[in-house]
Amino acid sequence: MTQEELFKKLVAHCKEYGFVFPSSEIYDGLGAVYDYGQNGVELKNNIKRYWWDSMVKLHENIVGIDAAIFMHPKTWEASGHVSAFNDPLIDNKDSKKRYRADVLVEEWLAKQDEKIAKEVEKARKRFGADFDEAKYRETSPRVVELQAKRDEVHKRFADALNANDLGELRQIIVDCEIACPISGTRNWTEVRQFNLMFSTQMGSTAEGANTIYLRPETAQGIFVNFLNVQKTGRMKIPFGIAQIGKAFRNEIVARQFIFRMREFEQMEMQFFVRPGTEMRWWNEWKNTRMAWHRALGFGDDNYRFHDHDKLAHYANAATDIEYNFPFGFKEVEGIHSRTDFDLGSHQKLSGKKLQYFDPETGESYVPYVVETSIGVDRMFLQVMSAAYTEQALEGGDSRVVLKFPPALAPIKVAVLPLVKKDGMPEVAQKIVDLLKYDYNVVYDEKDSVGKRYRRQDAVGTPFCVTVDGQTLEDGTVTVRHRDTMEQERVKIESLPSLVDEECSYRKLFRTLNL
Repeated sequence: MTQEELFKKLVAHCKEYGFVFPSSEIYDGLGAVYDYGQNGVELKNNIKRYWWDSMVKLHENIVGIDAAIFMHPKTWEASGHVSAFNDPLIDNKDSKKRYRADVLVEEWLAKQDEKIAKEVEKARKRFGADFDEAKYRETSPRVVELQAKRDEVHKRFADALNANDLGELRQIIVDCEIACPISGTRNWTEVRQFNLMFSTQMGSTAEGANTIYLRPETAQGIFVNFLNVQKTGRMKIPFGIAQIGKAFRNEIVARQFIFRMREFEQMEMQFFVRPGTEMRWWNEWKNTRMAWHRALGFGDDNYRFHDHDKLAHYANAATDIEYNFPFGFKEVEGIHSRTDFDLGSHQKLSGKKLQYFDPETGESYVPYVVETSIGVDRMFLQVMSAAYTEQALEGGDSRVVLKFPPALAPIKVAVLPLVKKDGMPEVAQKIVDLLKYDYNVVYDEKDSVGKRYRRQDAVGTPFCVTVDGQTLEDGTVTVRHRDTMEQERVKIESLPSLVDEECSYRKLFRTLNL
């Protein structure tokens, strides 16, 4: 099965089992906007809780806020979004399709990396245990040629981005013979800038309405509340402010299911530090955030750092944590050193001092900021991609199982009466009542037990509890474990501690060692 086929199966699974639906589907949907179903919203909320508690509960110097989506228009002037929140747009004249010019080049570079990796892998199989990868990369004419061409294009690409040279960016696309995936032609327009913000009007009459924006990021709500939080919380630098909230971007190309959407959620934390210490904290948060991802148990090799070729106008350092999705390594989280740009700009445009008096140094200054920002929706897709497993079983049978970390699973326990008689449904309901105050529990009595097990596997339920005839005799139930499919007899009164041990966030948090 190809990666593309796997991704199509994953998307279909999300819809079939109540995770994600196209928004307004009865009207044929709305481009790049999705609704979360009954299981999807539980998974999404669990991801958010994992992030929120790891930030706010486990760090004494980080607090949370929830700022409004609508903000004064000058906010976005100060932040630079009105003038500089652009992506490079290019059209194919034959297909009439729009693309991000930088993404076209990045995908070409990724293909060159794949070609090199294939050459290396073929050589590894040919030479076996004696294979020296470093030496092969240096001496293989084919690899050297591919690498030199890739490095040359990469340097041109980075220089063009940093110089905002749109003409050079188009020339790279032409020189690399990049074709439109739809038309297959290279009939490109010039590259031009495309502003990503959504604007609307606020006012009682059309004539007197003011233009405001749907926020393209949540960070500015934190910055304008910096002093409010610092003073009311008596916060001392270094400290952080966390927020989870909606953001909106008019994407040129919204694709790959929920990976890139026009309405999405962000989990952001802005960490305020003393000027001159920002790089130490930037490295500290790089390691902390990578550990948070790896604690989920989806394989350390599936994550990597990717330093930015072009820094945002506010940053002096930036890196992404990338995950190996079915469509390749893509960003799930960004860690930026934003310097004092944001607070300094808001101070200048508002005329209000946004400074911190440091009792240790006896001076006032505008703090520097280290940002961690993660998209909830692409994190959701990352977890779904990692958890989705097609497993062959003995006897030629198979199953689809979502191997979520138990703490993130939408449903923790399914309670199944073996038959709908002899008092089994009543006992099963009592077990539901025993567990439901702490965990999301479902009762399922439809179809055979085997079919019910498969149904719960498909939504990632860690435990199935079956009430049978023996339950009525000795008060024990059969507990079936999702990943191993092993079954054990457990006393009903032992169920809360069993579920708590496996499904609480404590297990994940202990891994983080914060």
